[in-house]
Parts: sequence; C-alpha cells; structure tokens
Amino acid sequence: MSSGEQAGTTVPEQTLPAGDTDGSETTAAPARRPRRRWLRITLISVLVLALIGVGGAVGAGFYLKSVESDIERLDAFEGIPEESRPEVVAKGALNMLILGSDSRDPESTGGSRADTIILAHVSKDRSGAQLVSIPRDTWVAIPRTKEGRGGREAKINAAYAWGGLPLMVQTVEQYTKIRIDHVLMVDFAGFTEIIDALGGIEVNSEKRFTSIHPPFRTFERGRQKMDGATALDFSRQRKQFADGDFTRIKHQQQVIKAILDKAASGGILTSPTKLNSFVRATSNAVSVDKKMSLVDMAMELRGLRGNDLTFMTNPTKGTGRVGSESVVFDDPEKASKFYDALRRDAVKEVLSAGK
Repeated sequence: MSSGEQAGTTVPEQTLPAGDTDGSETTAAPARRPRRRWLRITLISVLVLALIGVGGAVGAGFYLKSVESDIERLDAFEGIPEESRPEVVAKGALNMLILGSDSRDPESTGGSRADTIILAHVSKDRSGAQLVSIPRDTWVAIPRTKEGRGGREAKINAAYAWGGLPLMVQTVEQYTKIRIDHVLMVDFAGFTEIIDALGGIEVNSEKRFTSIHPPFRTFERGRQKMDGATALDFSRQRKQFADGDFTRIKHQQQVIKAILDKAASGGILTSPTKLNSFVRATSNAVSVDKKMSLVDMAMELRGLRGNDLTFMTNPTKGTGRVGSESVVFDDPEKASKFYDALRRDAVKEVLSAGK
C-alpha cells in the first residue's frame, strides 16, 4: 500500500487504479489517514529464519514469540461470505497471498494500490514453494461488496481499491479457485534498507539499459552487485522493455530471490549485530493477517531452502485494450489447468504447466 495508507482504505467505484502495462499510473488518492505502526519483524525475517533451518530451534522460537505480541494485524478476511470461498482440496498445503506496492516509486501518484500480486503455494510435504505473480492489470471478474462496489470485470488491482484486502482475497480466490490461508502486505521501497543491511545482493541483468529515474543509472548486461537503492531502481524499470510490466515482475522476482539467497548464505544468525540490523531494516516493510503465527510459520518452512522456491507468472495471452484501458488478458484454458494443479498440490504438473 502507498505511504500513509491503511489496509482496507477504499475509493469510490468509479475511480479505477489505472496502472497501464507500460507503467503509467492515474489513480486518484483517497483521503489520507494516519500512518499505521508497522511490524517489529517482517516476512523476510521469518523466511530467512526458516530457510536456513532454525525455525524449530528453541532460541529462534523464543525470538519470534518475543515480537509476536507487537505485530499489527490486518483484517484480511473480514466480511467474506464463507459460502463464496473455495473448499480446501489439498489438506496440509499452505497458500499465501502476498500483496506489494512501492510507496516511494517516482511514478506513483498515490491512492490505494496493489502493484504486486503473488500467490505463494507451499506443498503439503514442505519440499518446495511456487510463487505465482499475477500482473496487476489482469482483466478479471471482481465480486460485488456489500456496499455495492465491484460486481463487474476490471483490472485485478481494482479489487484492492474498491474493497481493500477482503475484496482482493475474494477476487483472487474466485479467479484461482484456491483458498487463501494467509495474507501479507509488503512495501518494496523498504527493500532498500533490507539489502543494505545484507551488504548488497547480486542480480543478473538480461541486457544493458539506463534507468528512467534519477540518477539515471546504467545497468550493464550480466551479473552485478547492487546496493539497496540500485536494486530497487532495477526492479522499477519497465518502459525500456517491450513486455513492460512482465519484465518488472521478473526483476522483482530476481531481487526477492537474491535477498533470500544472500540472507541464507551471509551468516546473519551467527552475528547478533547483523541480525538486529536486519530486523530493524525490515521493520517497516511487511504486515500480516490476524491469524498468522510467526512461530508456526517458521516451523512450517524450516526445511525449505532458496533453491526450493520457484517463481512463476500467471498464464496470459498478452496485452490489449478494453475501452480506453490497457490490460493483460489471461489464457483461460492454461490458467484453469494451472490453478487446478496448484489447488491439488500436484507440484510436477504445476512446474510443467508453468514452462
């Protein structure tokens, strides 16, 4: 969510989040509310603790419990009719909706937005996780709220603008037919401090290009080390690429994986100073739903490693226009098969369908 906005803030139905696939934004900003106090620890911290195998350790458990009471929770499922929610098909599998925005993006014009939408599926045997990015401009059916908002087709991120987290959850569940267990909100601008606390990350650029934002950095082709500001700049770029937001999604995925890889291999837990610096750096980046337990999550994910994460993108046919709007059209047949496999926890089918 953008800086200063609370989860669940809505705007009138006639105001659409107009993020085109070329990155333009014309979202109207709703009335400002006081900025909420953010978490004492973030998803990234939890994943790091889990990925390097200490989720079940007594010390890690006490560490997580010590911050659990300070976590600010989100009303992610409030008001969603139970009869409208998908049934659980693969008992034991875990499905999380990760929503992100970049509150300091130079192109941001404010408003309630969900610029990044990721459905994370953790297999019931905890052998791996698939993180599926759904482009924010994907044209889908959005359910109608009790207040009468929605009830028609629009870009998927309009759901967050019209009905906050609950409508976003309901929209993704209706589209994928997968029941969401937990929701996390991420401010990608906070990744700057996270990356700097890790001493930088290494990212591979597919080509040489120059940023459209000051100070107009030039990114060379190939693998290169980036500090926080450079990596965030890299993850924002889209207009220099023919496939626009799809490249932006790919870059975000690269940065997220690089953070996890660096944290898992950087000895962060062996150094109290590094760990404290890391937690402080991530303290403003993430908030979670009311039912999520950091201790339980660390225990659940303790066997995963960075190589067990697979980044994927929602099956699409490409971009086009609906009236005056530039949108992304999904591939209904492929998407149906893909999410059916994900819903059944058929990992081999999911990985095959995602190629």
